[in-house]
Formats: sequence, C-alpha cells, structure tokens
Amino acid sequence: MPRVINAVLPRRAEPATIVVEDGRITAIEETSAGGGPTEAHEGLEVIDAAGRVVLPGLINAHAHIDKTLYGGPWVSAPRVETVAERVAHERRHRDSHGLPAHEYISSLVETMIAAGTTHLRTHTDVDPGVGLRGIAAVAEVARHYEGVIDIQQVAFPQGGLITNPGTLDLLREAVDAGASVIGGLDPAGFDDAPNAHLEAVFDLAASTGTAIDIHLHDGGSLGAWEMGLIARMTEEYGLAGRVAISHAFGIAHPPTQERLLERFAEAGVALVNAAVYDSPVPPLRACAEQGVLLAGGTDGINDLWGPFGDGDMLRRAMLIAYRNSGRSDEELLLALDTVTSNAARVLGVEDHGLHVGGPADLVMVEARTVAQAVAQVPPRRLVMRAGTVVARDGALVAG
Repeated sequence: MPRVINAVLPRRAEPATIVVEDGRITAIEETSAGGGPTEAHEGLEVIDAAGRVVLPGLINAHAHIDKTLYGGPWVSAPRVETVAERVAHERRHRDSHGLPAHEYISSLVETMIAAGTTHLRTHTDVDPGVGLRGIAAVAEVARHYEGVIDIQQVAFPQGGLITNPGTLDLLREAVDAGASVIGGLDPAGFDDAPNAHLEAVFDLAASTGTAIDIHLHDGGSLGAWEMGLIARMTEEYGLAGRVAISHAFGIAHPPTQERLLERFAEAGVALVNAAVYDSPVPPLRACAEQGVLLAGGTDGINDLWGPFGDGDMLRRAMLIAYRNSGRSDEELLLALDTVTSNAARVLGVEDHGLHVGGPADLVMVEARTVAQAVAQVPPRRLVMRAGTVVARDGALVAG
C-alpha cells in the first residue's frame, strides 16, 4: 500500500500526499514538512514525487488501433486528398500488410500505457471485407492488458453504411461481439444519404443500448447542418450524454458556431477532437463556457492514412491547446481536461480522477506545474493503475 508524497496536483495550491489502499485513494493531504509520514500512515511504501506533477490516468477518446502499423517496418503514406481516397487506398493495401495485426496493436497499446493512458476508445473498422477481424483482434489485446488499460470499441463503418450493403448487419454482430458504441462516417459527404445513415445508426444504438460516436469530416454549411440534425435526433431518441461527434470540422463555420454549441449543450452531444493536421478544431474556450463536453483523442497512429503519432495524450493535449492559441495556464488546464475529466465523461467512465474514494490511477510527470506538463510534454516517471506501478520512465514494469 503506497503513499505518494510531495506531489503537485491539478488545481491544488500546495504539494500533497496521496494515500493508496486496495487500489483506491483513501486520503489526499497536504504533505507535512519534510515529507515525512504521519503516524496514521507509518509503514506504508513511500513514493516521493519530489515536487513533480501527478495527474490522473490519461484517456484517449478517439483512436484507430486496429489499423496501426506501429512497431513494424516503415510504410510510406500516399499523396491523396479526400477521405474517400484514403479509405480506398486502405482497402487496397490492408491485407498485404497483415492488418489488423495483433503484434502492432499490442506494441501501440504498450506505448500508450507507458505514457499514462488508462482508458481508450478505439474505432474499429467493420465492413464486408474485413468482417469482425478487427473487433476480435482488439478484443484479444484488451483481454491481455485487462486491469492495466480499459479498451472500449466503436463498431465503425469506415467504408460506408448505406452505400456498403451488409455493413449494418455486421454492426449488429459487432455489438454482440463486445462493441459498446456505434460509429458513423460523413452521412452526407461520404454516404450521400444523411437521413438514412443517421436513422440506421440511431435505431441500432437505441435498440442495443449502445452509445454513438460519429466521424464528421464534412465542413462548412453542410457539416453544420448535419450536426444540427444529430443534435435533434439525440433529443428525439432520448440519448443525451450518449452521443459524440468526432472531428466536427463544421463547427468552425462562423455563422452557425455559437448556435451549434448551444444546441450541443441542450441536447447533450459531446465533441471529440484530435487536432489533426490543418483541419478545423472545435473552440476550446467556447466549449468550456457553453458547457459542451470536448474530449481529446489521437485519431490514427502510424497507419495507412499517415505515418504520425505515438499515443501520448499529453502531446495531444498540447496540440489541442496550440491549435486553439491556448497560451495561458488556464487554457492549458482546459486542454488537460480534454484528455482526463471530459474524456472520462464522454466514455462513460464514472470512476476517474484524483479524489478520495477514486481509483489510484496516477501519472507522475517530469514537470513542476500542470501547465508545464501540457505545454512541454515531459517524460512520464511513473504510471500507476489501481495502486500498482505498471510503468516507469517510459517502459512497462515486468509482471
């Protein structure tokens, strides 16, 4: 049973001692002078943070680990411009690269764990070509790392839903196989059937008790219209708090941004952003002010869509702040929220955060302030899951 002393915690002025028993936080107290044990905590293992930042477990709210080539040989990405072209390229080449590959998925998941990720939502391709192979591969990896990282799967119709016959039936089978979220993709821009696409997604989620997370790359007035439709359907189906829109490029459409944020807050629709490339990003400050949940994710990592990424959620928080011109400490803390408390709510993780009674999921960072941890993305010195140290200095602990 450890206690962590001299820890700098988010939104807490003084260094703290965190007492852990049976995998949970039983006390958070001001560290005594010299960091010595109080009588009540005599005999507990001591981990001295020495003034370093300690964060709650980090959460990746949007990944595609079934697609990854992480840990394998270098694969050059093509020069293509549209989502449809990238989807087609991936379909042509995924089998030749052995995707989905258990080895690559495991390599990436281990890297995520070592960087402090304790929960992950991943969008797994489901289509007549790949079937449920991705769902099965990710589920196998999830079982292997159970208790160290929690992996939630989205049944994702990457190749289209209405335009790809047989996919809807496969989504139902994916839920039976363990997927807990139904995905969607550009109902208008890719599937060219916005109403039919969304009705299929919402009907399936309502009938299976699953959540919804829809990729929406469509921008401008088209994307804004689709987001309004999603908000309306969320209310009609009674799914407040269970619907997320990933990417949401259309939120950057100035004439409708303020009203859309109001609608999301009213309807209980969350946004998930990965701050990818030069694509529009949801407004960090406005989301917080309007009460719209904004979570962060990595999107794809080293796959046939692109070569970038390492699974580090502090780096993603930094990018979210950077793309929002978030320079102040307050804004950097808002960015941290996207990969901690906000992401927990989007994923339905009720047991999260640094509080008495909460899980002892701790990430010790080589930084002296929380804002510095986000801005500079320093090394992780220690990662603890449920009171057990699972990684030190960027490497998993054996056993």
